[in-house]
Amino acid sequence: MLDRIDIHIQVPRVEYKDLAEPVPAESSAVIRARVEAARGLQTERLAKYKIFSNAQMHHAQLKKLCPLSAGAQTLLKQVFEKLSLSARSYDRIIKVARTIADLEQENTINDRHIAEAIQLRGDIGLHG
Repeated sequence: MLDRIDIHIQVPRVEYKDLAEPVPAESSAVIRARVEAARGLQTERLAKYKIFSNAQMHHAQLKKLCPLSAGAQTLLKQVFEKLSLSARSYDRIIKVARTIADLEQENTINDRHIAEAIQLRGDIGLHG
């Protein structure tokens, strides 16, 4: 069942010191602008397929619309083989990595994007 959910994260309890100390953070406006830009990329990329989000792509569209760097391919292959991932997990990792790359305005998915997407899939045994 968890295999059908794209992102799984465990949120640790927040310590008092983390709440009490002022920490500079991005403003909501800056985050919103980055998300809107990423959504714009998705809308443009997916319009001819009559879908509106990376999550809706099927496997053939992933192959066409989600170019992976050599490092990303290597990392994904290693994780796929080591953890015996399903085809569904493979596709979902790429979809999440595509969204992460979109947030960074990058066309090619690199190993950093794949690594972050894998971390967000806490159901595959990589959380600590």
